[in-house]
Amino acid sequence: MSYTKKNLRDVEDAAAGRGLSDIGEARFAGGALEAESTGLAYHRLNPGKRQGFGHKHENAEEVHVVIGGGGRVRLDDEIVELTTMDALRLSPEVTRSFEAGPDGMDFLVFGPHHEKDGELNQDFWKD
Repeated sequence: MSYTKKNLRDVEDAAAGRGLSDIGEARFAGGALEAESTGLAYHRLNPGKRQGFGHKHENAEEVHVVIGGGGRVRLDDEIVELTTMDALRLSPEVTRSFEAGPDGMDFLVFGPHHEKDGELNQDFWKD
């Protein structure tokens, strides 16, 4: 078939599967959409919550689009404010971690899919 349609609410919530529902949702839809080279993820951060780690890539440039609420993102050593409809392009090597404001934050992430391309940093954003 030349297309695949999937409601993102029907994609498995990886955050729930890892016991992170108190922080939000993480739905990685590339596989569910049968995408061959494109990655797509939907993230929901609950009000005032922060992702528990930072991450970067070796190859995958990403575009993050805030579709609801707002908050902040730490990009290496810089903090950037985000509001609804902000689009943020990130080079692969930039370590990033998101934090929701008082209304929470919903955002989509688009980029090429490269298997085992991500590197996690558990201690990236400490208070």
